[in-house]
Amino acid sequence: MSKELYKRVTAKNPVYEDYSSQWQYLLESYMGGKMYRDGQYLTRYQLEDDNEYNARLLSTHLDNHCQSVVSVYNSFLFRENPKRDFGQLENLPETEAFLKDADLEGRTLNNFMKEVSTWSSVYGHCWVMVVKPATNANTRADELQQEVRPYIGLMSPLTVLDWEYVRQPNGVFNLTYFKYIETTAGNIQTIKEWTPEVIITYVLDTDKEVVTETIEEVNGINKIPAVLAYNKRSITRGVGLSDINDIADAQRYIYNCNSEIEQSVRLESHPSLVKTSDTEAGIGAGSLIHMPEHLDPGLKPYVLDFDGASVQSILNTIDNVTESIDKMANTGSVRATEGKVLSGVAMQTEFQLLNARLSEKADNLELAEEQIWRLFAMYLDKAWDGEVEYPGSFNIQDTHNEFAQLVSANSATENPQVKQVINSKLVELLGEDPEEVLANNQID
Repeated sequence: MSKELYKRVTAKNPVYEDYSSQWQYLLESYMGGKMYRDGQYLTRYQLEDDNEYNARLLSTHLDNHCQSVVSVYNSFLFRENPKRDFGQLENLPETEAFLKDADLEGRTLNNFMKEVSTWSSVYGHCWVMVVKPATNANTRADELQQEVRPYIGLMSPLTVLDWEYVRQPNGVFNLTYFKYIETTAGNIQTIKEWTPEVIITYVLDTDKEVVTETIEEVNGINKIPAVLAYNKRSITRGVGLSDINDIADAQRYIYNCNSEIEQSVRLESHPSLVKTSDTEAGIGAGSLIHMPEHLDPGLKPYVLDFDGASVQSILNTIDNVTESIDKMANTGSVRATEGKVLSGVAMQTEFQLLNARLSEKADNLELAEEQIWRLFAMYLDKAWDGEVEYPGSFNIQDTHNEFAQLVSANSATENPQVKQVINSKLVELLGEDPEEVLANNQID
């Protein structure tokens, strides 16, 4: 019975089975470092043994464009903190504590939502659980004394094994089943299973493949307190669209190009020497080669020329792929490390595309946070009547270029009225109020 129960508890949603390998790939692409090397994303050469392949993995560096793009998005999304109207939850001790420490690990709610933004960008979506510890407190005063309040936890799609949505008569889809891995410590794993009626905790021994303990408790709110935070919605419910899906593939291509550069440099600096087994050759520049006295002249040692792609051609390819990544992410002007000659229309169009992408991400974060507050209020026996507002538009502009254009236009005109308009624009770019500056000048 325990074996059968183990199989049932560890069973996974068919959608999870389809997407888990892709989610793992996206995670490794974002994390980089040892995790990416362990993924072995370098293409193996013909007849390359494991030692040679592992040595090539260790000598190849990763240009982590996935992490760079996600960081750029977050830098714009959280340049300003979201505005919140708490309604009935205003000035409650639980609300103040939740804002300062949302997950009981010291992270503020703003920092937690940055994490939600990051991992939803990577995977396409992530899950947020809003839970409240079960205690022996009988009144709200007892809960305040024991510092018991709702808190939130972030879960990646890789830890959520199964879920089920059911359409209600009014057309709303409700989450009716939810199962996830809570903790893993060696061969001991804890899995939680939620339904609107009960919460069941299973303790598993993965080596013996048995369930060692089962704990069942009543779900006091008659609802599964899980929020699905989308990056972008896909056609499959419960699965979002990642920002780095295609960028990860381009990053892997650059990773392999970096390996080819390293190999090309080695072969050009240290070409292969072809010799007979009884010919003695030293190692290093200027080394001596001792040939047998009666060696056939046709068997004398020679250097094997390298006729592969030049390093410069590979670098040019990498530059082209990097430019392609910037086009996919709409971050060409933002991530540029050197000056680019772009027309004003081209730059404006790129900024508008990035602004639209960021606005969509902000809308989904706003929706997720409102659902979190709704569950938070439910635990306090209150109705959520507040409002959360994330920035809807992002002022993305090339200030340096605009400043240079205005200075050039100012020197090209003699019209005092035109000069006054240009000077006002220049003052705005410097972060000052034109009317205030004008008033101060008049006083002087």
